[in-house]
Amino acid sequence: MANKHVSAKNLWRENLGQALAIIHAHRMRSGLLILGVAIGITTILAMVTVMSGLVTKINKDLESANRPYIFVTRFDFFVSGRNDEELMRRKKLEPGDATALDAQCPALDKVCYFITYDDPAVIYYKGEHTAPLELDGSGYTFPEIFSLPIEHGRSYTRLEELHRERVVVLGYGPAEDLFPHGNPIGKYVNILGQRYRVLGTFANREHFIGSISDNFALIPYTSYHKDFQRDDDDTSIAANVSEGYTLEEAQEQITHVMRVRRHVRPGEENNFHVTSSTAFLEIIGGVTLAISFILVIIASIGLLVGGIGVMNIMLISVAERTREIGIRMALGANKKDIIQQFLMESATLTGIGGLIGTAFGVGAALLISNRIHFPFQFSIGWTIIAVVFSALIGIIFGIYPARRAARLNPVDALRYE
Repeated sequence: MANKHVSAKNLWRENLGQALAIIHAHRMRSGLLILGVAIGITTILAMVTVMSGLVTKINKDLESANRPYIFVTRFDFFVSGRNDEELMRRKKLEPGDATALDAQCPALDKVCYFITYDDPAVIYYKGEHTAPLELDGSGYTFPEIFSLPIEHGRSYTRLEELHRERVVVLGYGPAEDLFPHGNPIGKYVNILGQRYRVLGTFANREHFIGSISDNFALIPYTSYHKDFQRDDDDTSIAANVSEGYTLEEAQEQITHVMRVRRHVRPGEENNFHVTSSTAFLEIIGGVTLAISFILVIIASIGLLVGGIGVMNIMLISVAERTREIGIRMALGANKKDIIQQFLMESATLTGIGGLIGTAFGVGAALLISNRIHFPFQFSIGWTIIAVVFSALIGIIFGIYPARRAARLNPVDALRYE
């Protein structure tokens, strides 16, 4: 039994050595095939690694607030839209709703009413101007709820909010546009024809959506109502959860208070929508998973093309080595030995391509992650899968040529020239 094991081990070693010798003898065609497989594996591994980093970045950014937060809106923006007339007829959320939630929901820590200008706005300062940005009117607790760090100056206070003062806190993007080399604090900027005093600027968030996340300006919602309010602007309420309470408890309390305020009868559906930061994570996680799956399928097409190349080369190899196969059979090799020999050659070809592709894939993912500031997520599991998958491509597409070689008649094979 031991001798049989040693003999099988020697046979595998002999087949591997012969496979490497054949690859070396036909360097050009073998190299092209290996390159094709390597490119396919590089693409797949780079995509998977970068997407894993993207998911990590998204989770980190959406969980950047110190505590989970909740949104109250008229309807679910992920399911419905502004083209639904029935939903658009729903009553807008009001500052009094935020005040009631703050007073009647012990599960909520900070509550903030806010409104977003429906169109992109441009802010001017002397000869400078910003790119079109998002203008938000909000309560003074907005930066605390979303843990937005102030880089220079400060945010506005409750007193400034109550007095409807024309003050603004600039996002990192507009602050860089308007004051690339100067101190913006105390300067007056022009927002849609109104003069607003700059109180502070937010720090660069380095969010997963890029500079868009820093391209906004924040003013008190009371000032917004005074200067910019329009009928088509939509309103929302944001809140974070107090320590000792769960998201579910907070959502239940919000739902109860809002149903009473909006006169929703027992058994009727809510005419508002409550969602949380964890719901955003689940939705985006599902989207990124679907995108990753599609990208991997697309990249795998290249590997299938490489597999066809394996089959083609192995058929050529069978034709070229027909006499050699006949000699091996005449010396006692059976069909299993011949199949094993050619499968070893095809698996070696694609396996080498897989190893090279894995190295390049990890390198490409590291380079891309550094360039776009995503976390680099190296996965040993995916790396092993990539190498094994590349070898399996060689085996799967090498079966037909191997079986064809094994079915050759030894006498006819010996006569082949």
